[in-house]
Amino acid sequence: MKHSIVFLFAFFMAWQTARAEVELPRFFSDNMVLQREQPIRIWGRAAKGESVTVRFAGAEVSTKADRSGRWEVALPAMEADATPREMTVSGRDGERRFSNVVVGDVWLCSGQSNMEWRLDPTTDCKAEIAASANPNIRLLSVGRKVAFEEQEDIDSGQWVECTPETSRVFSAVGYYFGKFIQAETGVPVGLISSTWGGTDIETWTSWGAMRTTPGYDRYAAKGSPREAIGKELNGYLAYVSALKNDRGDRERWYDPSVSASAKYWRTMRLPQLWENELGPVDGHVWFRKSVQLPAAAAGKAGVLHLPAVDDADVSYVNGHRVGETHGWDRPRHYDIPAGVLGEGENLVAVRVEDTARDGGIWGAADGLYLEVGGERYDLAGEWLCRPSATTAMYGLSGDGNYGQPNSFASLLYNGMIAPLVGYGIKGAIWYQGENNAGRARSYRELFPAMIRDWRAKWGCDFPFFWVQLANYRPVAEQPGESEWAELREAQNMTLALPATGQAVITDIGEANDIHPRNKRDVGYRLSRAALNVAYGRSDVAAGGPAYRSMACDGNRIVLTFDAAGALRPADGNRYGYLRGFTIAGADGRFVWARAYVLDSDRVAVFSDAVPEPVAVRYGWADNPQDNDLTDASGLLASPFRTDDRPGITK
Repeated sequence: MKHSIVFLFAFFMAWQTARAEVELPRFFSDNMVLQREQPIRIWGRAAKGESVTVRFAGAEVSTKADRSGRWEVALPAMEADATPREMTVSGRDGERRFSNVVVGDVWLCSGQSNMEWRLDPTTDCKAEIAASANPNIRLLSVGRKVAFEEQEDIDSGQWVECTPETSRVFSAVGYYFGKFIQAETGVPVGLISSTWGGTDIETWTSWGAMRTTPGYDRYAAKGSPREAIGKELNGYLAYVSALKNDRGDRERWYDPSVSASAKYWRTMRLPQLWENELGPVDGHVWFRKSVQLPAAAAGKAGVLHLPAVDDADVSYVNGHRVGETHGWDRPRHYDIPAGVLGEGENLVAVRVEDTARDGGIWGAADGLYLEVGGERYDLAGEWLCRPSATTAMYGLSGDGNYGQPNSFASLLYNGMIAPLVGYGIKGAIWYQGENNAGRARSYRELFPAMIRDWRAKWGCDFPFFWVQLANYRPVAEQPGESEWAELREAQNMTLALPATGQAVITDIGEANDIHPRNKRDVGYRLSRAALNVAYGRSDVAAGGPAYRSMACDGNRIVLTFDAAGALRPADGNRYGYLRGFTIAGADGRFVWARAYVLDSDRVAVFSDAVPEPVAVRYGWADNPQDNDLTDASGLLASPFRTDDRPGITK
């Protein structure tokens, strides 16, 4: 009898496996855009040896799953078509159907926070969002994922049509880029946003490429980051599990009925970064504060105001979840429904998550308050504080150690790029570099290495465009060295790769905000480069004037540029005077220079203080806000230098 039960159980499990439905990665979904004019790869898993058939737009292709259950087909290349169609993927015992599928151009949008930045807090976003509905623009947001091996699927995300509801939470740069490309080409455009704020370029590059890079070459024999990190990974895995299953959530620390014993809770004055009192830890920390409200406030709707939270929060009032936000420098304003507040004590609870470096509820004290019926109730001052899952609890340092996207190379590539490899794309746009500015010299190798790496993975040299760093930080009174200028130089050098381009935005940054809110012009300038390079539009300039060469001419230096039409100042100064230039003699000491347009493609630069000049720099600063050299394209020249001194990041 016992053997019969075992046999029946084994038979049942084999029968279940044989009947398993055909599976595909999440990004094969309703509303997807398939890349035109190239074979369309579709893949997934099924039972070993199972026959799988894919049908779309009159094409039908069949295959069988291999020993591991993996299958893949390639539909024939198709022309762009905005007609919504259905795709079916059928196996032995089931069929998957995907509706509203179109054929057009797919663009991968990646990088750190300026690419991640949503449309809804940007310049003139309300009108833009209201008018954003366009069924010929489709959006896919890849869920965040740190992984130590290359993944087969993304954690979350599926294709949606562009509507006011979906555009507002999508990458603003990606949205504007796609909007301009779709309007110019008339074909459906798919945008894949795979981004994570505050990340280094190393984490976006595959392990195969990184382990041969100087600094990582000692890991050449290691097959994955997991193998390279070794036993220290165990603490990280326990930490990640604690974050996903937060103790405060389980024990309802946000509920007024749950006491905050002095044995476990300490006090901390807010707003402030918690490193001042907790030390350099990342993870989850809970904060609670009781606020007294009069009878007049009972039952009324209100608003909870938090000045800023680094990086993310989930906030509660009297046990009711009122909102959550991810963004280290965004003020929070959470509506409290009528009926939640009462007379007397009311509990405000906030779970803060810090992913790297500084953490906590910070900002101006007058931005931390409860608002009810037009009255403000101050929340600044002493709060109760209790960590629930932090790096310190698991023997990890709080400097972005294991589990953070920058803790080791390739972690975001594995989780957020590798699953997409093979999905047909027209090209990629990239906005990253702020995090690597302190190591700008190495970016000369790291950036082109990542582009070559992605292209090799996809098996084609797809077009690749990026945003050069904006102007940021205080304006320098005197010429000097600059990490950000060196990073821009590394970006310029990467233009040596074929089918590349960049958007120069040193005129639209903000000195006090690393996240400029004008994303429209960023997307527009990227689209100009893409139209020229990827779409062969010679009538559209890819960028502004590009420095070509220099010649010493007595007490001045004459620079020659590749330009689209005559050189000129951006402000239209008819005398042709230019700003942003510095000049130096053999001693290497740069001083402010005078410069003017000499003719259609040349600029003369000089200074009475440098009678025998040998080198010129243009826009060589963190914040070169006065750069104004342009041409008929209306696009700015990139910052550059003619000397080759080592720089401060070598």
